[in-house]
Amino acid sequence: MDQLASMRIFVKVVDLGGLTPVAEAERMSATMVGKHLRQLEERLGVRLLNRTTRRQSLTEAGQLYYERCKHALAEVAAADASVSSMASAPRGLLRVSAAMLFGIHALTPVVNDYLARYPQMRVELHLNDRIVDLIDENMDAAIRVGKLPDSSLAARPLRPYRLIVCAAPAYLQAHGAPTAPDELRAHNCISFLGVWSQDAWSFTLDGAERHVGVDGNFKVNSVHALRSAALQGLGIAFIPETMIGDDLASGALVELLADYAAPVRPLNIVYPSTRLVTPKLRTFIDCVVEHLG
Repeated sequence: MDQLASMRIFVKVVDLGGLTPVAEAERMSATMVGKHLRQLEERLGVRLLNRTTRRQSLTEAGQLYYERCKHALAEVAAADASVSSMASAPRGLLRVSAAMLFGIHALTPVVNDYLARYPQMRVELHLNDRIVDLIDENMDAAIRVGKLPDSSLAARPLRPYRLIVCAAPAYLQAHGAPTAPDELRAHNCISFLGVWSQDAWSFTLDGAERHVGVDGNFKVNSVHALRSAALQGLGIAFIPETMIGDDLASGALVELLADYAAPVRPLNIVYPSTRLVTPKLRTFIDCVVEHLG
């Protein structure tokens, strides 16, 4: 007799309070229900239920076995659901959180591709620069820039987030190109009024991080305006790679000091580890890793 089936019958007997209700629910005889219970007790060598003509109660061993059976049956159901879901086409709503700049320039094209692949899906992309609690705000996933704190979230690493020193060809023709970070002091450097640029730019020199002071006649707190000023040839700028990939490919901007790596920041897609990874979430993660991994 199937042990798993017997465990399921045992749990139902406890939950429904007797053999007869289980027999009716399972469309089997009460004798067969009793046979399942006897088989378990014989295999375990202990009594699980104290049975009389009027009532039944769990023994101490039965109480322990009942709790473990419930847990085991739930795990089996979850395993079946996770495998079955792989064959299902993703459909429904996916809610994703990301930082504003990254979402606009890097994640939106990924979402466009994802929706083209899975037309039964809908995506809500929530862009803001605060850390969103995925559970409290009912988000399926988020893109996080920077080192992840210890948490209950699962994570898939993506390509590191980095900044690139760049300038327009017009500026370089007029002023020349720096060949080492220290030469930036002689150039007009456009500064971003934020945490990752300001008046000192960071580089990795001889395996160590070094900060190089820069100066210029224009500072701005918008990365969009920073890119626009660089494209117009105003000076040299330090801009996230995700924002200027097309500009570099077209030659509208030229990468400088490529031999002096700017420090990178980790980039991950995170999601609640306590939830079942549904087809819609699994396929979205795969799509993000394909584009940004």
